[in-house]
Amino acid sequence: MREYDGGDGPGPSRAGPELPPQSPEEQARAICLRLLTGSPRTRRQLADALHKRGIPEGVSEEVLSRFEEVGLIDDAAFAGAWVESRHRGRGLARRALARELRTKGVDGGLVAEALESLDSEQEEETARELVARKLRGTRGLDRDKRIRRLAGMLARKGYPEGMALRVVRRALEEEGEDTEDLGYGY
Repeated sequence: MREYDGGDGPGPSRAGPELPPQSPEEQARAICLRLLTGSPRTRRQLADALHKRGIPEGVSEEVLSRFEEVGLIDDAAFAGAWVESRHRGRGLARRALARELRTKGVDGGLVAEALESLDSEQEEETARELVARKLRGTRGLDRDKRIRRLAGMLARKGYPEGMALRVVRRALEEEGEDTEDLGYGY
């Protein structure tokens, strides 16, 4: 057997001695910690990641429960922070926020709790701010086209149709646009 001479030829790698294989529990903990280092995650997101990596379900449950006990996984805190961040940063309304949280595996009760922090006045104020920013870019367009674009933008962010149309109409009126003939449909 040849001894390693430090050259680039065959021999042991410079990475050091090989580590013994990890137990499924150790693998699960390492996967969860790595994922949680980047950003907070829900229990379901972590469970899905462990499942994809072939960690047995019983091991996953045990590790995830322990992470919850020590506070590394907290779906209620995750939901609250998500609502605050996405409403303030992207202007998303309750409906869109609820949909996002459900896709991340947050329990319906926790979603409702998190959304309680967002009141109707705050939501409408955010809608007005979004419309005000977008309004300049629609100048020169036909009034109906402006209404469709602005209301459509709010709808994609989860705002109810009635609120969206009310906010758009008010913004157009403030700009001097005639909205008398729009009726209640707008």
